[in-house]
Amino acid sequence: MKNERFKEIGYLPRWSILLLDMLLCTIAFWLSAWIGGGIFNYLPAEEVYPFWKQYLLVMVAQLTTFLVFRTYSGIIRFSTFVDMVKVLGANLCAGMLLLFFNLCMHLATGTHPILNTIVLVYTPISFVLLFSLRVCVKLFGEMIQHYGSGSPKVMIYGTKYAGVSIAKMLRSAGNTPYQPVGFITDGDERSGFELVGMRVRPLNEKLFEWMAIRNIKQVIVSPLKMREINPAKDLQVFIDHNIRILTTPYFTSVENPNDIDAQRIGRIDSIRIEDLLERPQIDVNTENVRQILKDKVVLISGAAGSIGSELVRQVQKFEPQVTILLEMAESPLHDLTMDLHNQFPEARFIPIIADVRNRERIEQIFNEVRPDIVYHAAAYKHVPLMESFPNEAIRANVLGTKNMADMAVKYGVQRFVMISTDKAVNPTNIMGASKRIAEIYVQSLFNKLHKTNPDCTKFITTRFGNVLGSNGSVIPYFQKQIAAGGPVTVTHPDIIRYFMTIPEACCLVMEAGTLGNGGEIFVFDMGKPVKILDLARNMIRLAGYTPGSDIQIVFTGLRPGEKLYEELLNQKEQTMPTSNNKIMIARVREFDYDEVSTRIDELIATSEKDKVFTTVKLMKQLVPEYISKNSVFERLDPQ
Repeated sequence: MKNERFKEIGYLPRWSILLLDMLLCTIAFWLSAWIGGGIFNYLPAEEVYPFWKQYLLVMVAQLTTFLVFRTYSGIIRFSTFVDMVKVLGANLCAGMLLLFFNLCMHLATGTHPILNTIVLVYTPISFVLLFSLRVCVKLFGEMIQHYGSGSPKVMIYGTKYAGVSIAKMLRSAGNTPYQPVGFITDGDERSGFELVGMRVRPLNEKLFEWMAIRNIKQVIVSPLKMREINPAKDLQVFIDHNIRILTTPYFTSVENPNDIDAQRIGRIDSIRIEDLLERPQIDVNTENVRQILKDKVVLISGAAGSIGSELVRQVQKFEPQVTILLEMAESPLHDLTMDLHNQFPEARFIPIIADVRNRERIEQIFNEVRPDIVYHAAAYKHVPLMESFPNEAIRANVLGTKNMADMAVKYGVQRFVMISTDKAVNPTNIMGASKRIAEIYVQSLFNKLHKTNPDCTKFITTRFGNVLGSNGSVIPYFQKQIAAGGPVTVTHPDIIRYFMTIPEACCLVMEAGTLGNGGEIFVFDMGKPVKILDLARNMIRLAGYTPGSDIQIVFTGLRPGEKLYEELLNQKEQTMPTSNNKIMIARVREFDYDEVSTRIDELIATSEKDKVFTTVKLMKQLVPEYISKNSVFERLDPQ
């Protein structure tokens, strides 16, 4: 209640602030008259104005400068250095006005309206009183916020400008949910010192003992500190001690750390689990991408999906003539279109509802829009679901890709970039095998065309692993389970996966599209694999809970078609390098198009008859390395 009442006082009307300042100036005048007039009076009484006239003269001069400098316009509680400079300027100008008026009157009449000594003493005294008012109110406000708010205590990791700015913001604002009590440094240069009245403590085991005694369970990492450290390694010590890690989302969008502005560090939020996954830095040759996409008609299938929608947004940086949004889901396409018109008001978008499985509809679209570049992201991707519906996987992933590729050739598309998956490597499930068959089709199609026409459509395939934050991915799933109080379900204690963010994946897809000369299958450096059990534990800790105590972790067993370990895509003996060390070309077996086309047509025809086991048997014949795992289709594998 005290805190709320003080916040009301902090927003006094401007006239009351001006009145309060004038009252302090009155006190300053009386003091200066006693000192300057009583002690240092050097003129006869008849040569100066009466006392009350001197007072009015000083008040008029001071009020005038207050109005000019607008010293009353700020909120006292949030006074800054700029406000103090305004007050100082108003006092100095008032003093100079009075001295100038004295000089003019002395030259004209030989009298002094006011003693110069009074003016010279009044100016510093009035400033000290006005300055003290603002400092006292500010300190009192911070004290009320610090001791009376009841907000949880928090340490700030980072002692440079951004960290100090966060501390000041939290201490001065009246509606922040955290109470800063100190700084943390991982160096010795500032350890033991104080910043804005709070001690800087070294990052060691004693720190966590000190925090435990004082019930401090949260740490805010400053934006600059996030850029200086490796979050995947350097923040693990906080997670291991069940300390919740907070930061400001602003740091993720700033290009230059020097551009971080304290006024824009506002919202404090939990750190994202994505920031704690060690992944390689992605550098893309944007000029090459621009040369390919600028002023071109770009068609993106699956445009409203996780990958497709990010591709649409990133493509706009390179100024295409128009972007065709091909999608079968009505509501997601509508939402995407509305967002794009707000985000890119100058860009041209054409949303089209269509199903890639419908060959006639796809041909109609290609004939109308005549795309130059195609990104084919439309696909079914969920492993357990596709294990139950193999025929649907063939129709979407194989037939859909075949329709798109055939129309790209027929209508002269320059580049066709297919989005594939690491699950196509030695597949153990329907989804991975269907994507491998789609890869085989587009690669063999290019090889056949290129023999007679070097300028044919360049078919390029890109493979990458799990995408953080995509629809159905493990992180949003865990977040929902944690929000519901658990349990968090993990299929197996030893299961590992490679992860990449959606923007990172799309950057590499676009650059791979420029590197390819046709027929290549590009694989990306996914960094180090992540143990899903460790991921679950860290996410629980980041949410402020203790794994196994507050929220349980339950093992449910591998799902149909699921691998325990994903294949390593970046082994040197399996890949060839490119000009980007994060992108490699996979060494894969090449197929004859005529043979492949016949067998794929047979596979598609079988899938349309809903003969599930016959469909899967044909898939295994096309992809001999496809060996089912934890699936009813294991009986079809050679014993």
